[in-house]
Amino acid sequence: MLIRSRSWVARRGVVSVAGANRIQRQTMTLYRDALPQLGREVYLTDSGLETELIYNQGVDLQQFAAFPLLDEAEGMRRLRSYFAGHAAIAAQADVGFVLESVTWRANAHWGALLGYDTDALDRVNRKAIDLLVDVRAGWAQTHRPHPISGCVGPRDDGYAPAMLMTAHAARAYHRPQITTFADTQADLVTAMTLAYPDEAIGIAQAARNVEMPVVLSFTVETDGNLPDGSTLAAAIQTVDDATDAYPAYYMINCAHPTHFTPCDTRSHRTSGYV
Repeated sequence: MLIRSRSWVARRGVVSVAGANRIQRQTMTLYRDALPQLGREVYLTDSGLETELIYNQGVDLQQFAAFPLLDEAEGMRRLRSYFAGHAAIAAQADVGFVLESVTWRANAHWGALLGYDTDALDRVNRKAIDLLVDVRAGWAQTHRPHPISGCVGPRDDGYAPAMLMTAHAARAYHRPQITTFADTQADLVTAMTLAYPDEAIGIAQAARNVEMPVVLSFTVETDGNLPDGSTLAAAIQTVDDATDAYPAYYMINCAHPTHFTPCDTRSHRTSGYV
């Protein structure tokens, strides 16, 4: 669900770091300078990795986290098969495919619960992107774009967060994972199941600090509002106001179309629904 898009231009190869220091990266990316999904063509996304693994394949995902599978031979096989299957569907339909990394839970809070420290999280986030680079290479003959997204998840529950962060705290919390993605072949970062604007603001600011395109996806209830009670339009406007409209576009996740069809975002520089 695309809510609003705008042109996004980054300077490839230059990544901000803490303070005023800047370093030159040599990472080559295909689409970081110009995201192809901002055009008018249709793109396939994957269909809910964790749900597929748990309910259709019977995989026991602790803390609903898929990233530990990257450290298992059988887990890697499952992940490759999952993404290759979607890439095959995209090829059959002659459309592009947005490859989303399996790192929704690969941040400090959830990582600690699963025994992953800072170094282990950096390693596994990189490995997640490397997997998608390999999958994309296998489907290069389709001549359709396959942008790679580093997936970012919320610090707390995406549907009923017990702890709300300030934008400043959210920026500091999410920056390590986003900085790792900036040093890989990821073309963008996508934050999903965000329940309130301040965390979205912090993520957007962290992405801007390292010059990564960012997409923000909000969780909405059956009335179309965020779990914190914000309207979708107000949440988008709040984030845009705080970040100089930095996000490339917005999405809605885990919602039936009837939940958000009445939402009016036209006054907030939206380009319509896709």
